[in-house]
Amino acid sequence: MIFTLLSLLGGLVALLVGGELLVRGAVGLAERAGVTPLIIGLVIVGFGTSMPELVTSVEAALAGSPAIAWGNIVGSNIANTLLILGAAAVLAPLVVRQGAALRDSGVALVASLFLVFVAVSGLHSSLLGMAMIAMLASYIAYCYREERRSAPQVLHNAPYDRSVALEMSDSGLHTPSAGWTRPVVLTLFGLVILIVGGRFLVMGAIELARLAGLSETMIGLTIVAVGTSLPELVTSLVAARRGEAEVAFGNVIGSNIYNVLGIGGVTMLVAPAAIPGTLLPVDLGIMAASAIAVLAAAWFLRGVNRLLGALLVTGYGVFLLVLVTQG
Repeated sequence: MIFTLLSLLGGLVALLVGGELLVRGAVGLAERAGVTPLIIGLVIVGFGTSMPELVTSVEAALAGSPAIAWGNIVGSNIANTLLILGAAAVLAPLVVRQGAALRDSGVALVASLFLVFVAVSGLHSSLLGMAMIAMLASYIAYCYREERRSAPQVLHNAPYDRSVALEMSDSGLHTPSAGWTRPVVLTLFGLVILIVGGRFLVMGAIELARLAGLSETMIGLTIVAVGTSLPELVTSLVAARRGEAEVAFGNVIGSNIYNVLGIGGVTMLVAPAAIPGTLLPVDLGIMAASAIAVLAAAWFLRGVNRLLGALLVTGYGVFLLVLVTQG
């Protein structure tokens, strides 16, 4: 049991460290290559900050544990919406302008409902995975065009907010470099640490489920999902503390979109298998319901106030209690 817990903890730490190094290295390489800051923010930072979830879900799927892989995706979205968005709102009320917030919340809801449909229908194929990735690419391309045409009163989109949130919490993201060596080393080193960390985390999660008599779905929804969502927690809390409500809000919504379409798409592409039925109807239902709640909050309340934030966090606590009780 001790080795299993060490594998879980060590894998999680390695994922977080490797993810940070990879993003810093990739940003450095892009800046050296003359890539525009907007593309760096929307694509490199967007995908880079999702690497812990991506590596974990792919490793789990390839290891024959789809419940951990998809539990991580669904659980991360639930944690993002209930725990992270709620905690950020408790720290500082998240008042957002409608426009982009409504559109991005709508995209997140459509992506969530699409995942529910895929699970209910039992669809699974590499082509489906490619289609999901193409959906995300189309959304990012739209965001890119929108940001390029931005006016002084622009309402930034969720992928853009993700990059801003990371810049607020990571002062070393744009460290000047005189050559290619440092960013190349950081990128490769970060990627290796990510892969090793993901493997240890998945191995530990599988073994913990076996030793403790818990379902792999529960482990994926809780320990794995919360652990890989820690970067979003930090960046959203920092943004909220600095009074950047729309950045904190967009960071969470953007992460949810990347999780479903990006991570879900890659997972389905490399290991095409039906989404485990154990996630239906409760877990996928809660994910979809929380997406509806966020869209409603953006529409009717123009954000998330402290009371709603406290209710979201309480709801997440109830969700975890039910999972642990059911095993």
